[in-house]
Amino acid sequence: MTDAGNIPPILLVGCGRMGSAMLSGWRERGLAPSVAVDPSPAATGYQGDDLTVVMGPHAIPADFAPAAVVLAVKPQNAAETLPAYARYAGKVVFLSIMAGRTIGGMRGLLGEQAAIVRAMPNTPAAVRQGVTVACATEAVSSAQRGLCDRLLQAIGVVAWADDEALLDPVTAVSGSGPAYVFLLAELLEKAAIEQGIPPALARLLARQTVSGSGALLAANPEDAADLRKAVTSPGGTTAAALQVLMQDTAWPAAMSQAIEAATRRSRELAG
Repeated sequence: MTDAGNIPPILLVGCGRMGSAMLSGWRERGLAPSVAVDPSPAATGYQGDDLTVVMGPHAIPADFAPAAVVLAVKPQNAAETLPAYARYAGKVVFLSIMAGRTIGGMRGLLGEQAAIVRAMPNTPAAVRQGVTVACATEAVSSAQRGLCDRLLQAIGVVAWADDEALLDPVTAVSGSGPAYVFLLAELLEKAAIEQGIPPALARLLARQTVSGSGALLAANPEDAADLRKAVTSPGGTTAAALQVLMQDTAWPAAMSQAIEAATRRSRELAG
């Protein structure tokens, strides 16, 4: 059951994977009549009593007054997309979920008076289990920050950072992180098949082990290291496996290198 009107009118720019996930979360909480801009014919499927979908910014109803403009387009399309929304600068808050696009860069496209919140959510937002880190400019009022917090809470947990530079390693850890977890499930399944386990059973074991362990981690306040040690009996099967995985040249080094590479790429995309 939704709380009608809990989410005020929103102008959503982009109905891709993350934009549509946010839209679903808002609808669950009660979305006031809003507008989405997306040229894809598939985006019309999101149209409803609470949402008008248009092909471009020129088709936004003249009398539509959004409380926020949510920028959910691909970061490489920002330069050609954002200037059309500069007319809202100084009137509403812009909430960007474009990876790598800095506040300064967006301000150059939207106008210096634009109030901007830059956020980095991740794909578990699709099942309302995402985590988002957000950073606001000084131009963002407390009410606007509260609205953005509410919009992001509709898809999971929200944390705020004062230093925008943190969003690059945040992108590497949580933004890209689901891919690392999916790779773990993929490799577990492959290794199980190599040990003679039938493919269907291997997939079940790998997926349920990863998702179940995640649920246990979420429900338990203990450190991940303590949970790992609790599963590891001295001289047992888990210890034998961890002896391989925890070598200095194995997972500890690989994960650090992976996060460093992703952080570096996030900074390059911002340049």
